[in-house]
Amino acid sequence: MRLLVSLMDRIDYREALGMQERLLKLRQKNVIEDVLLILEHNPVLTLGLGAKEDNIIASAEILRKQGIDVYNINRGGDVTYHGPGQVVGYPILDLTGYGKDVRDYVTKLEEVIIRLLEQDYGIKTRRIPEYRGVWVGNEKIAAIGCAIKKWVTMHGFALNVNTQLEHFRYITPCGITDKGVTSLEKIKGCPQDIHKVKKSIIHYFAEVFDNEPIIINRQELDELIGDERHEESEAGMAEG
Repeated sequence: MRLLVSLMDRIDYREALGMQERLLKLRQKNVIEDVLLILEHNPVLTLGLGAKEDNIIASAEILRKQGIDVYNINRGGDVTYHGPGQVVGYPILDLTGYGKDVRDYVTKLEEVIIRLLEQDYGIKTRRIPEYRGVWVGNEKIAAIGCAIKKWVTMHGFALNVNTQLEHFRYITPCGITDKGVTSLEKIKGCPQDIHKVKKSIIHYFAEVFDNEPIIINRQELDELIGDERHEESEAGMAEG
């Protein structure tokens, strides 16, 4: 099965969400093939459907000074952080081609990151049954948060590569109080080649999901999305 992959650099969260929402509608109509967006974001906090506002520890003033936006969105889970140096993946997949098994889908997203870390970097990882994501000891290195509408997926995963981990101090990540966060840079002791990581994600994603990745450029992505790519997204910027 083919998978169209768009490799991007850093883009605004709202822009990426608008892309996802348009691609989701097109995939639901079977107008396009499965798509994977791989990118980075400017600093942003996102609150899922199960989020608690008090899991944002920093004041609105501090977040403004740091240039960190806050959005309420439609994925599962609590609050998380995205920012430069973190590789984010947004798969737009029709799960009717993957057994219509949501739990299996999320497990496979974790497996992509696990294989990358263990096979490319020799990092021993683990899963924690009560918490989704990928862990190194008691520190999370990759977060998972998905939404599925009419069996088509959106949102996805975020892997900390050279992420500014200090920004996680502004929140209780995913509402978990007794565990920390880590990154490839922290584990390896120096900044890592983020472009290499992005390419590895494509490789392992294709391996786990049994896809044939087809790289498309930004112009091809825009043509795929069409004229409605600038439509209003469902994201709500949090007040405060």
